[in-house]
Amino acid sequence: MSVLELDGVNKTYGRGSSRRVVLEDVSLRVGEGELVAIWGLRRSGRSTLLRIAAGLERPDAGTVRFEGRGMHGRDSDEVRRQIGYCRRSFGPSDGRAVLDQLMLSQLARGVNPAHAIVRVRSALARVQAGRCAELRPSELSGGEAVRVMVARALAAQPHVLVVDEPTLGVDLIDRDQILALLRSLADDGLAVLTSTDKTAGLAGADRALSLSEGELRGSSEPELAAVVPLRRAGAGREGP
Repeated sequence: MSVLELDGVNKTYGRGSSRRVVLEDVSLRVGEGELVAIWGLRRSGRSTLLRIAAGLERPDAGTVRFEGRGMHGRDSDEVRRQIGYCRRSFGPSDGRAVLDQLMLSQLARGVNPAHAIVRVRSALARVQAGRCAELRPSELSGGEAVRVMVARALAAQPHVLVVDEPTLGVDLIDRDQILALLRSLADDGLAVLTSTDKTAGLAGADRALSLSEGELRGSSEPELAAVVPLRRAGAGREGP
């Protein structure tokens, strides 16, 4: 069953001679328990595609639906709450501990403080970042920052997780562990949509599609296919 659907999505930036087509007639389905990775070079439109999929940006044309409901329809706020978009940035209170930052996100959603603390600690434990709770954002390593951003999204208990370039700025060991984490979240039933500009970042995906010159290439529909294998533990390190 597809929980996230994009149909005929178009997006253009600029006008006249500076006009740039970023997405052209893009369609995509992401199923429950599926990990889909979008590969593309810089400025290929990967981030735009993911922001549109998460409901953070409107397409110029086409539709985006979660479980059949329009992302920008009458109940758009409720629909978008079902999608967790992972961002690494923190608010103006960057000096606060990670636990405080994640609590603020929950309280802003109207979650009871007692429930919020349980959700946040559970999410941090799920991504194996419990030790980061008392650290400040500036004290996190690249891999820890990714785990914390995923935990912040998971605390909201979404049905879809959208992660733009999760392995950007992390070392090889952290990269493999983060990709394994995303794979495990999909195995738990979460629909996961991610992006990368390196083929190594496709490991663990059920489907890998490429985006170039506005066109999304690959199978847009969920299908039974071999999962892109994760790098074996202890295997030799490859280049970026």
